[in-house]
This record gives sequence, C-alpha cells and structure tokens, in this order.
Amino acid sequence: MSTTAEPKLCLNYINGEWSASATGRTEPSLNPANRGDIVGYVQLSDISDLNSAVAAAKAAAPAWRKLSGAARGDILFKIANAIEARLDDIASTMTREMGKTFPEAKGETARGVAILRYYAGEGMRKIGDVIPSSDSEALMFSTRVPLGVVGVITPWNFPVAIPIWKMAPALIYGNTVVFKSAQETAVTAAKIVECMHEAGLPRGVVNYVMGRGSVIGQGIIDHPDTNGITFTGSDTVGKQVGLGALQRGAKYQLEMGGKNPVIVADDADLDLAVEATISGAFRSTGQKCTATSRVIVQAGVYEAFKEKLVAKTKAISVGDGLAAGIWMGPCASESQLNTVLSYIDKGVEEGASLLLGGKRLTEGGLEAGFYVEPTIFEGVSREMTIAQEEIFGPVIGLMKVDTVEEALDVANDVKFGLSASIFTRNIGRMLEFIREMDAGLVRINAESAGVELQAPFGGMKMSSSHSREQGQAAIEFFTSIKTVFVKP
Repeated sequence: MSTTAEPKLCLNYINGEWSASATGRTEPSLNPANRGDIVGYVQLSDISDLNSAVAAAKAAAPAWRKLSGAARGDILFKIANAIEARLDDIASTMTREMGKTFPEAKGETARGVAILRYYAGEGMRKIGDVIPSSDSEALMFSTRVPLGVVGVITPWNFPVAIPIWKMAPALIYGNTVVFKSAQETAVTAAKIVECMHEAGLPRGVVNYVMGRGSVIGQGIIDHPDTNGITFTGSDTVGKQVGLGALQRGAKYQLEMGGKNPVIVADDADLDLAVEATISGAFRSTGQKCTATSRVIVQAGVYEAFKEKLVAKTKAISVGDGLAAGIWMGPCASESQLNTVLSYIDKGVEEGASLLLGGKRLTEGGLEAGFYVEPTIFEGVSREMTIAQEEIFGPVIGLMKVDTVEEALDVANDVKFGLSASIFTRNIGRMLEFIREMDAGLVRINAESAGVELQAPFGGMKMSSSHSREQGQAAIEFFTSIKTVFVKP
C-alpha cells in the first residue's frame, strides 16, 4: 500500500462542532516506520478547551439519559456501520500512525465494529431486579443509572479498540463522554469520532479533546464535573488518576499493564507453545498489555523449546507495516524505541544472556524508522529488571525451572497480574494453574495476549483497580445501582 498522503489537520470535536484549540498550536504526528512522513497535525489544547468539552457533555447528559436503551443502541449500530464503511482507511491510518501491520490494524478496526454492535444490543437487556420486600403491600426493585459525564483516557497501542470498548458501554448505559486519546495516535482517534458524527450522535454526547496528558489528562482527573474516569496506561500514571479521582469522589477504572508469563510444561506440545509464544510476544511489536514477556520452561524440554523458538523468531520479517509480507512493524515512537533499548541494555548489564536480537535495525531502508530486532534473553532470574518491569516491546526472557509448582511461584513473583498462559496436556496441571495463578485472564494452551469482547477483561494486583472492562461486566463501572421502594 502507498504511504503517501497529505498530512491531515485534526481538530477538536466539542458540542458537535470541529474546532481548533484556543491555543492555536498544533504538533505533527509522525509515522514510526518513516519519521519523515507526517500523518497529520494534532491540536495542543489547553484547559479552556477541556472546560468547553466537559460543559457540553454535562449539558447533553439529561437528554441522552432519557433516551431508551433501544434508541441509544440504534445510534451505536449506525456508528458501527460508518466505521465498517471506512475500515481500510482507518486501518491504514493506524498503521501509519503507530506502526502495527496493516492486517493487525484491520483486525483491530473490525473488532471495534463488533464491540459497538455488541453494546448496541445491550440497550435491550435488563438493568435491574425485583427484590422481595418484607412489606407485602410494597414493590421493591433495583435499577441502574448512568454516572453522568465520563472521562475516557486511552493509550496509543490500540487506538481504535480501547477507545471503543470504553465509549460504547459508557454511551449505551446513558453517560456522555469527554475523550482524550494518546497524542501519538490522535489522527486515528479523530477518524473514529468522525464516524460518530456521521452517524448522527447528538451534540455534546461525545467530545474529543487532543493535547498533552499533563494538561488534558490531568484536567479530566481534576474537573469537578467529570463523574467517572476510565483509564488505560502505565501504572505510574494510573496511580495519579486513582488518587485524583478519589480526592474528589469520582468513580475510576484503571487498566495498567502486565508482566505476563507463559509456562511451558514438560508435556507441552512444543510447536504449539512456540507459535503462541512468538505471537504473544512479538505481534504489535510486543506493545500490548497482555503481551508475553516471561517464558518459564521446565528443564526437561528447555533446550528443545529454545531451539525451536530461536529458529522461528529468526524468520520474522520486520519493516513498514503497510508493506506486503511484513510480520512485525516498528516501535510506536522514538521514545518507546529508546525505552526498549534501555531495557535490553539493562538485561545485559544484570547478567542475562542475549540469545537473539537486541539491536536497533538501521539497514535495508529501515534507518528512518524506530525498528528493533525481536529479542530473546536466557539465563533470566526472577529479580532482574527485565523479569519484573513491563518493557512494552519485542523482548522476552527465558527462565528455566524444575517443576510446574516452581514455575507458578516464579510467574506470580511480580507486582502485575493481568494475563498468563500454560502449555500442558495434563488436566491436573491445568486446574492447578487456574487455581493458583494470580491473573485476571488465564489461558490454557493459548497465547497470553488477547481477550474476547464479550468476556470480562482486567487484572489483579497492580494491573488494574480491580474492576473489569468489556462484556456485560462493563455495566458495573458505567452505572450506579439505585434501589427503589414503592408503597401505594
């Protein structure tokens, strides 16, 4: 596919209108595969822009809330259709703006469509229960009511799916939204908002404000009229979100990453385990919160597994995600590339052995992009930095253990608990893994990355605020329960 296109000037979307920031300032969004390619210019908004967006959302909330769930669902269906009609355009913009391959970007965009259709159907489901009263003449029941204005703060790694899996349930349950995407993927996010506008979403129901996290993100956290905040990003920023929301009594939901293990037992199908490890670790250049980071292998199959893993990883093609035949794209930005390289240096410094990769790729036309080789360490011990901290890049550490019990102990010995998987044919080991693994998502004979849209998603320990996203579980965050007692 061609990567040549005129840079797009992206505007904020406030109260149904596209407008430049009050600052008059913009910054370029660059293609990480070729930093000379400017995908678009995005707004550098200030607090006055955010205040306008929150005011618009607050004003729109009463009318939106009064619509039936079915009516709100009809609008979500129309948004889904609008995105589906522009699927290739949105996906190619995503690839240019954050680097994941075009097939992956298409899959993510299609997932966004499916999420919208799923939640459109939620508009016709029950939102309460009849509860027996001790008074025989009374009727008592529960219902659910929207929070009001919800701030949605999203990262750059899934610029379509994550905003949609937050905004779709927020909207179907009657909330209005102030949306701040990562600045690195603001052009892609703007295309999603364009589809909402085209679908006839009422004015003020969704408002989109671009800008720095320190200004717009912090402004959403601090604003007295945002009733809830849903955030995906680093645990460092997540703590700030939670503290800020708590101080003023706003509801908050945090998804903050993982350090996800794969356990390979000595009875595993090694070919299946290798394929899943490579997919979980290196697709999207390892820039997933559920990406495989630690590979904990029983000693009896360690050498055989390692040999197959290295051979398969060597075959990975790295390059521009819009080019045919490319399996892995660049890191999403120069700063992310530098972060990954610094962790690789740290691994070597702390005594891990570099089996494969570990360098920036600058040959064969890759010098203008932020490319790093798929990287495998061995001799990784549990206390090493690369075994404890989220790298968010194509780097895995092999860890040898004697037993599955030891593997579980190593797997749980981190502050995160998002996802984990095991490869084994033994039902007893499967059940032990399910019971003992401290993670919100556990997968058997499948990669650690990925969750189905109709299933609850979230982590334990420092991976989340212990709430769940997606599926019917989303109603728990985006609504409050109201108990009603009626006596004639």
